[in-house]
Amino acid sequence: MPGEALRDLADYIHERLGESVEGYLFAGKELVVRARREDIERVLYFLRDDKECTFQLLMDITAVDYPERVASEKAERFDVVYTLLSLRHNQRIRVKIGVAEDTLVPTVTSIFSTAGWLEREVWDMYGIMFEGHPDLRRILTDYGFEGHPQRKDFPLTGYVELRYDEELKRVVYEPVKLTQDFRTFDYLSPWEGMTDVQRPLPGDEKASNTADKNDASDSPEHAPAHGWRESKRS
Repeated sequence: MPGEALRDLADYIHERLGESVEGYLFAGKELVVRARREDIERVLYFLRDDKECTFQLLMDITAVDYPERVASEKAERFDVVYTLLSLRHNQRIRVKIGVAEDTLVPTVTSIFSTAGWLEREVWDMYGIMFEGHPDLRRILTDYGFEGHPQRKDFPLTGYVELRYDEELKRVVYEPVKLTQDFRTFDYLSPWEGMTDVQRPLPGDEKASNTADKNDASDSPEHAPAHGWRESKRS
């Protein structure tokens, strides 16, 4: 349960920012503020500079994809989440804004310099664009990458795969080819299932020679010298 100080802080923020804050809730011992997208700069400025807040560190910017929202009237498919930290009060706060697929989000690089790379990551993973960003380009995937991997409609296998081509002496892109058909899974271990396609590993010849010797020792021509043989139960 949130403490009294955290509840007072939530009321203070809501009162001072007015319509810029749509509401708030408590997630464990952390405050989560729902803000208007158009006023995100004003909200973050206030949280950073107000002496009762002093959330001077931007720890992270991320997003959450809700495809089911597309059918609603607002159609704000994504939530962009800003995580701030106050060293003075030893508290964290999360600020959320709703964003549609074709909506521009004001950049906050003028407030927190660390937002530069964080906003690039959100753009790369979710396709959310930040208006006014000085260098909005991919940061985790390649420049020719198609799609945004953290969207829930992005296939788990992706669209293309890359490999190094010895003839071209460079990395090339190819359509994804799955090496195993999961619909006809044979329940064999990976090592047993690949014996017909992979090259022998060093030491495999020892195992095959031992097996041949064991098979040969069971024949009548290779009976033990003392004449004793293991009896079989009927």
